[in-house]
Amino acid sequence: MTDRELQREWMVEHQLRPRGIEDPRVLEAMAEIPRELFLPVDQAAAAYEDAAVPLSQGQTLSQPFMVAAMSQALQLTPRDRVLEIGTGSGYQTAVLSRLAAEVFTIEYLPELSRAAVAVLRELGCVNVRARVGDGSGGWPEEAPFDAILVTAGAPALPASLKQQVREDGGRIVIPVGPRTLQTLYRFVRHGTEVEREALMDCRFVPLVGEEGWRGETPE
Repeated sequence: MTDRELQREWMVEHQLRPRGIEDPRVLEAMAEIPRELFLPVDQAAAAYEDAAVPLSQGQTLSQPFMVAAMSQALQLTPRDRVLEIGTGSGYQTAVLSRLAAEVFTIEYLPELSRAAVAVLRELGCVNVRARVGDGSGGWPEEAPFDAILVTAGAPALPASLKQQVREDGGRIVIPVGPRTLQTLYRFVRHGTEVEREALMDCRFVPLVGEEGWRGETPE
């Protein structure tokens, strides 16, 4: 095994399994995807540390455990269509591409989106469609989705996202709360009703947009 493969194996066995990541498909994706490719060259050494890694423009690559936990919480099947709000580096997108049939991903910052798409193409993630825009309003022309993942903290669950997940058990995983600290929730839609489950405390960059933190711009 290469050094990077050994690092990924260590990440799975020491950061993910002991903390409740049990979905074999999530663990397999995390063990295979080269996380270092989604970081600037001078940050690659930090790829498998148990911490978030800073990116440009005030954004971050979430710690491996958070990526795995959010992916597991979506309860994806190989037939699912999933919407990701906040492409970021593209690493979470790559994980989702191994778990779902189609991934639609939206990034607010054009520079980040371009860089992420380049790496995703390099890895052969052909089931990913990406665009730049206000993700808080979702991607209505492609709805309904089986699941939606939001990788930025929102003041509340955006109404548009609730409407764009399928009515019979569609899932939304999203951090909700103040800008400095949120709770990660899983919402499950049943017709007009939405069941809410709190998963863990977390801290994400703000979800900027009409149905997020309005009037703000990313750093």
